[in-house]
Amino acid sequence: MTGLLTRREAIRRVSAMLGGAALVGQTAMLAACSPRDASHPEEGKPPQEAAAGDAHFTDSDLALLDEIAETTLPETSTPGAKAAGVGAFMALMVKDAYHTPDQAIFREGMATVDDRCREAFGGNFLSASPADRLSLLEALDAEQFDHMRNQPPDAPRHFFRMMKELALLGYFTSEIGYTQAMRYVETPGRFDPCAPYAPGEKTWADHA
Repeated sequence: MTGLLTRREAIRRVSAMLGGAALVGQTAMLAACSPRDASHPEEGKPPQEAAAGDAHFTDSDLALLDEIAETTLPETSTPGAKAAGVGAFMALMVKDAYHTPDQAIFREGMATVDDRCREAFGGNFLSASPADRLSLLEALDAEQFDHMRNQPPDAPRHFFRMMKELALLGYFTSEIGYTQAMRYVETPGRFDPCAPYAPGEKTWADHA
């Protein structure tokens, strides 16, 4: 089948849709989506098979990623990130598109989320209340912003930056994100560069 949206193109489109503000660091993600070299033993394995055979991400890991994504993009008038299966998407992207050092940062970051949650609230992230989860992620988001602002461009990325990027990318390229969080017209009509748009209205999804 032709015309399928590649990961690289999806990242470009989501970045353009969000004006680049939410996906600062996208250059590193695009580089991570370039073909892998021979040091990656699973080169050529279909994404579905790679995800199913990935012993590094357990069901508990996927549940944690789902809840991190859901806290970032919760259910409102439209389904949230968990309904869109964003946790599994995040795991697949880390496994299939990230280089080994970034994979390690991401996995250590997952453990850090639980450790910080225990220190602050006495239990892991999955057992925390929605309010406590949000409070923790807001603190981590502030940390990653300071890290990005104060470190040189080639410094290792903060783990929560990766998580936030992947949650946004996974949601806004999912069927739910494309057709419910945004306005999607399968067959575009005429080009209108000045269509009326009121604050709070859904943006239009790009045609895939």
